Amino acid sequence: MEISEIIPHIEALIFASDKALPTLEITELVNAALGFIDDRASLAQVEAAIDGIQEKYHSEFYAFELKQSGGGWQFLTKPMFHKTVALLNGDKFLKRLSAAALETLAIIAYKQPITKSEIESIRGVNCDYAVQKLLEKDLVIISGRNENAVGKPLIYATSRSFMDYFGINTADELPKINEVLMEELVKATIINPEHTEEDISEENQQIINPVPEGMKVDTYSELVSKDS
Repeated sequence: MEISEIIPHIEALIFASDKALPTLEITELVNAALGFIDDRASLAQVEAAIDGIQEKYHSEFYAFELKQSGGGWQFLTKPMFHKTVALLNGDKFLKRLSAAALETLAIIAYKQPITKSEIESIRGVNCDYAVQKLLEKDLVIISGRNENAVGKPLIYATSRSFMDYFGINTADELPKINEVLMEELVKATIINPEHTEEDISEENQQIINPVPEGMKVDTYSELVSKDS
């Protein structure tokens, strides 16, 4: 089986799909479509074809590219054209989650699978509305029940749409919490490079010992009148 024979079919499948297609599913669909019996396309051949398609659309002549996201392959607009596409889709790109929904989503993403009572225990407030909104937006799913807990409560996890939205394939690819905290700590301790240590020292000294109006500090570090 020549790889060049299956490339157009793979492109058509990925382009027409409304979800990310895993490599294994692409292989099965290609073989089903072409009806190969003896000369079936192998998984390795499909992977090689996908590599070729990626290289093809990596060119600057195309506004989109083939990316692995959400557990499979899909054509996505290149980042430099996101603002252009946003003009076409209007409010779809302007809808944002509330702070409560974002907090709830973060807890589910890092603690999944998790029950609603466990989420509320972490946030300290009721999260019925936030969870419902996340379910409506298909960012989280009900993945089952906690059979070991009283009442067997529902458990929540992130969805394929969540991974697709953030450009990851599994929850393991999320940034580690300690890395995020360290980055914020570094940002908070950055000193303006235009300020020297002497400037900072003088500023601190002025804050600790403000000079009264009409006075100045002489060479002996004593307060004297500005007129003297």
